[in-house]
Amino acid sequence: MVELECLPYSVGHADEGVSLLLRMGPHRILLDCGLSSISPLLPDRKGGTPADLVLCSHAHPDHAKGLLALHQAFPKLPIYASEVTTELLPLNWLDEPKVPRFCQALPWRSPLEFREGLSAELIPAGHLPGAAAMLLTYAAESRLYTVFYTGDCLLSNSRLVDGLPLEELRGLKPDVLIVEGSYGTARFPHRRQQENQLAEHIYRAIAEGHSVLLPTPTLGLGQELLMLLRSHHHFTGRDLNIWVDGSVASGCDVYLEMLSHFPSTVQNFARHQPLFWDDRIRPRVRRLAEIAPQALPRILEQTPSIVLTSYDTDLSRYCQSETGTWLLLLPQQPGRLGTVEMAVMRSLETSPILQQRVQSGQLAIENYLLSDHCDGAGTTQLIHNLRPQHVVFLHGSQTYLTDLTSLEELQNRYHLHTPAAGTKVELPVGETFLQPAAPEARYEGEITEIESAVILSLPDAIATDPRWHEFADTGLIEARWQGEELVLRGITQRELINQSSDTLPTLDLECCHNCVHCRGQRCWNQSSPLFGFRVTPEGYCPAFEPIPRSQDTNGSRENF
Repeated sequence: MVELECLPYSVGHADEGVSLLLRMGPHRILLDCGLSSISPLLPDRKGGTPADLVLCSHAHPDHAKGLLALHQAFPKLPIYASEVTTELLPLNWLDEPKVPRFCQALPWRSPLEFREGLSAELIPAGHLPGAAAMLLTYAAESRLYTVFYTGDCLLSNSRLVDGLPLEELRGLKPDVLIVEGSYGTARFPHRRQQENQLAEHIYRAIAEGHSVLLPTPTLGLGQELLMLLRSHHHFTGRDLNIWVDGSVASGCDVYLEMLSHFPSTVQNFARHQPLFWDDRIRPRVRRLAEIAPQALPRILEQTPSIVLTSYDTDLSRYCQSETGTWLLLLPQQPGRLGTVEMAVMRSLETSPILQQRVQSGQLAIENYLLSDHCDGAGTTQLIHNLRPQHVVFLHGSQTYLTDLTSLEELQNRYHLHTPAAGTKVELPVGETFLQPAAPEARYEGEITEIESAVILSLPDAIATDPRWHEFADTGLIEARWQGEELVLRGITQRELINQSSDTLPTLDLECCHNCVHCRGQRCWNQSSPLFGFRVTPEGYCPAFEPIPRSQDTNGSRENF
């Protein structure tokens, strides 16, 4: 008898959510319930429950929207999630008059035994506050069986959530890894770079006199965007109104009740100014629901504004002729049309007002990428670090999942599965299975030659290595030839402190060290191509402006 098997009820293709039944020996665990209808679970009733317990990875509808109906059908079926997720779950049923607190909270990183021999441990997964990856353990007579389920995960830190702590999981060697493949093998810029690109996009639109409309889901993206707009240098201190409407405002209210669960950087921010609602510090963040409908055009026409609202609201109420021109920004979902994009496209097809605005040039529609899942490099990095026997891919277009299973680096090392809904997958564990050697840490990059410099680009996966923090501490490197190979070495803070003034550029040289815009080793001249980047003392750009001699003492600068 195979001790491990899973039956997916829904695998997250197209509009589907995610829900699968995992069997570990005699125990049945339902992982998530993102079903619009729980009918697939009912035939197994037979006087009992469809599972022994339910574990919910996070509060997004595609993983949780079926939980209320499941609880109503089986009131005694225990449902568990992280503490933050239990608080966020009711936002999936705002139309319900009263939603009972049916989900029990579990602590982080603390294994809990649910039934004899069966335990689970929650590990923060990034992606959304409260999102959890789960390590399930079944102690059989002969051996210990382990399954690691990621739910939706992100290795990079976002504005309100720290990424999945890969360092804690390295070498875990579970028997089975059930992992999402939302982005397939696609590779995207680092999350911070995506944020900067989006902020620049919005900044340019505002500067050109356009208001910006950002429809989002209730949870996650809307709050991330608000935090980005509140903390990005393009907007801090700017005379700008940010209006929040629809269920996104309700999500903000719940977030504010859980500040103690957020990263320390967010808590520190909240100590100095409100996280969301703020009429005092610019940019101002206000609720649009507090404005009378008849006063809405007058409010929005006063100055370019940013409006965040739930994607299922009537967008034409904002984009009225008297409120000026608008830029409608839609989140991009690689490989498929996302929920927000599909809903807005349907709204455009049925709304003559929006169609007229588009045709008259008063409404422009564009996309942006702000990834909240692992891209191809992140997914393979996670797999190689955990080193399981079986890898089960869920949650992504079939094409994207097939791309992952076609990777030779995975095929040669692991048993790969992409199950269809309703198809049971047996996961036999070989006692003599040879774990593959950990892949050598090599990184492919690109070299770009420009007129005055050579730029070396490496994938963001290199930054997850614990040695990277020391290497990139100062943002400065030394390069030297070693035969036919170029060797790079990070320059430490100690070397910079001990660096004599003789090694620094002279005051007469036009370089970053002698530029008035260079502070804290970064360029702060918005007209410079180096704006926001760390720069070397001898660097140069056409936007150079010399430091007044009175500000420079003996060649010493604050960035050293």
